Amino acid sequence: MSAKAKIITIASLVVLVALTIFCYFRFYFVFGDGVKAGELNQFTYKGYVFKTYEGKLIQSGFKGGVNAGVANSDVVGSYVFDFSVTNKAVADSLMRLSGKNVELHYKEYLGALPWRGMQKHIVDRIVSINSVPTNNSNTQ
Repeated sequence: MSAKAKIITIASLVVLVALTIFCYFRFYFVFGDGVKAGELNQFTYKGYVFKTYEGKLIQSGFKGGVNAGVANSDVVGSYVFDFSVTNKAVADSLMRLSGKNVELHYKEYLGALPWRGMQKHIVDRIVSINSVPTNNSNTQ
């Protein structure tokens, strides 16, 4: 083997190892995990080539912003938590829970993979389910 061939082989191996490490940290390393709570607004099964389960969780709360020209005023708003689900059993449960308050445990990745879902947040289990209280008060 000539010196030129050795250099090309070593350089190729270094690039391959660097690419493997990059892909692992970008797509398979769990960057964070936690629990989000809110009302399950939407849950769908969609995709052209890779069919994935996608959902939206609405979290109510305060957020800063511009309200009537006043900067940094606190206004009531909602945060949307977009997530994907890879576990079919969890997805089947979530399909029946639209409109309910749920707590979902998720794992956060740095990148999304088409066969895993469109989002970086992957829900792996349902922590708890609560009904949304209805406002049926009759005030006179």
